[in-house]
Amino acid sequence: MEQTGRTATKRRAIQVAATEVFLQHGYLGASMDEVAAKAGVSKQTVYKQFENKERLFADIVLGTNDQLAVNLAAAYAETLEGATDAREALRALAFRLLESLTADHVLQLRRLVIAEADRFPEVCGAWFTRGFEKSLETLGQALAGLTGRGLLRELDDPTLVAYQFAGLVMYKPMNRAMFAGTRVRPEPGELDRIADSAVTVFLSSYGADR
Repeated sequence: MEQTGRTATKRRAIQVAATEVFLQHGYLGASMDEVAAKAGVSKQTVYKQFENKERLFADIVLGTNDQLAVNLAAAYAETLEGATDAREALRALAFRLLESLTADHVLQLRRLVIAEADRFPEVCGAWFTRGFEKSLETLGQALAGLTGRGLLRELDDPTLVAYQFAGLVMYKPMNRAMFAGTRVRPEPGELDRIADSAVTVFLSSYGADR
């Protein structure tokens, strides 16, 4: 049992170190020697745990993405389940999305996946389906729950509606951040204005009292 615990600790240390190295240097620039040094383990231990650089990359990309999907699902539940005011709930969710998805490490991961999509189509495709698509399907279900409580009109395609909501909220800040770099941060009050505007447009189409 103690040995299993030490192995898990080393594996986690390697994952943390590899995440930092891949995000900083990209796939080609990442060195297994640097990963081992940052993790405080031997390079042999890194290869014993992950076999090769490709496996380590896949583990980091998909593991980080899976955790983000879990965090977003929690945000949907915390803001929408039990809500009694659609505007207030959607605004709270919009702000959570803006904060979460424009975080530096999320943007860096997104850039890394895009840069390596041709080299690792299966891994990057799984990143899209297990993260982006799954998360929006979950959001669609949460939005349908608002319909069930009379807060939104009937939704013919909840997942499509979720895509539309996410687009209204994220299109401008996400794309600007992707191209401008992590040093460019939103101005004070900007996220509030984006959230307010997105929810107003969304409710003009899907509000129960439209």
